[in-house]
Amino acid sequence: MNEVINNIYKRRAVRKYKDTPVEKDLVCRIIAAGKMAPSAMNRQPWKFFVLTDKNKIRSYSKEIAHIALQGVKDLSLKEVVKISLSLFHFSTIADLVTKSDHVFYGAPVVIFITSPKDDEWGGLDVGMCAQNMMLAARSIGLETCPVGFAKFVMKTPDYHLLNIPDTDMVQLAIILGYGDEHPKEHEMVDGNVFYV
Repeated sequence: MNEVINNIYKRRAVRKYKDTPVEKDLVCRIIAAGKMAPSAMNRQPWKFFVLTDKNKIRSYSKEIAHIALQGVKDLSLKEVVKISLSLFHFSTIADLVTKSDHVFYGAPVVIFITSPKDDEWGGLDVGMCAQNMMLAARSIGLETCPVGFAKFVMKTPDYHLLNIPDTDMVQLAIILGYGDEHPKEHEMVDGNVFYV
């Protein structure tokens, strides 16, 4: 199997990280790989806001978790059950209760990726960019996890400290670091490929 395909099959969403800083050069290489992604009309709409300060990461994580939980109050029972099932990546219920960082999982690097609010295709472009970044990270010995909840950073009291322009919106964040767990390979869903 070639290296690219191997990285695709071996990439996992890692939610436990060693307390080891990631060299700035590696972060720059990963972002550069993201910038090589295709984008609608080659607009390359993405911007990257890198956070490495542990205290700031922890603070944003708490604020985002609080905002996300506030949103649960307005959901239907079906939606609450769906969200609850998504939490099964925690190895035990005790993890869910005791972990102090439910959004960024103690990762030493958080990269918020934005696109212009008025760009209809920005979310798709950022998704392709993020996948490039996650595969690049895997290829140099780092682990990642895409965090959709990170978009709630826009509702936090300290959002302005990230210096993200008002014209942009956070699409997601990529957390990265040296992994401290080895998640199992997930089963692929069958029956969703149709030749027409």
